[in-house]
Amino acid sequence: MIYLAESGSTKCDAVLINEDGTVFEEIKHMGFNPFFHSSELVFNELSKIETIRMYADKISKVFFYGAGCESPYYNEIIAAGLRKVFSNATVHVDHDLKAAAYATYNGNPEIACIIGTGSNSCYFDGNELFQEVPALAYILGDEGSASWLGKKLIAMYFYKQLPKEVSEDFRNTYKMEKADIFRRVYNEPYANVFLASFSLFVYKHINLPIFQQIVKEGFELFLKTHVLSYKNAREVEINFVGSVAYHFRKYLFEVADSLGLKITNVIQKPLEGLINYHIKYMKILENSEA
Repeated sequence: MIYLAESGSTKCDAVLINEDGTVFEEIKHMGFNPFFHSSELVFNELSKIETIRMYADKISKVFFYGAGCESPYYNEIIAAGLRKVFSNATVHVDHDLKAAAYATYNGNPEIACIIGTGSNSCYFDGNELFQEVPALAYILGDEGSASWLGKKLIAMYFYKQLPKEVSEDFRNTYKMEKADIFRRVYNEPYANVFLASFSLFVYKHINLPIFQQIVKEGFELFLKTHVLSYKNAREVEINFVGSVAYHFRKYLFEVADSLGLKITNVIQKPLEGLINYHIKYMKILENSEA
């Protein structure tokens, strides 16, 4: 049996796959990011899940793709926790950007993008994967992402740039003063996830031009910074995964079109495509035991 997982900083979608390629069970749990989470936390959280406890010793292969898993050092933080849970398995940990590329790949070269809690991009031709520019995370980058939208919204609220009724709704919804926001952003862990949570408020009011403009501003910044850094951006497929790209895809297509870019596909969750890629291209079922 195989455990395959795609994880953001907030939540993780995973599956147990039988040796014949069928999905035995889908599992949702908290996301693990080695920038913020320890090996012990990975072990403790997964050990709470009954299905994983029941079948952990039957798992022979683990494939985990996660936000922040971008170097051997950070990958090992997650891998160490996974090995404690799945003691009979070989464990493979890699970047969630690679999961996005695999999930959207259909045999043609592509620029694969993530716009969810954070944002990122890469070029993938089926063999080689590379980045023209790096992702700079939520303080310096994450253009167009949920955390970026959260920062914009909070700033507009305190700068009194929101319509009166929207400002009142924000105040009644969150009941937080500036000191509360500062504490969560500057003094407590998981500031990126906290900021990203405010994107739900943007989605709630997306019928207002002011929020449509913010979303389009973020997408334009992402496309100009990341996608257009690839010289052949207007010649290859451009694919997206992530909740922000998916739920605001109308505006993503509009901005891309204005820049002469053609988006092929936008999916909310990459897991189904990731399963298909691993079976078709990576042959993960070979030498797999139930």
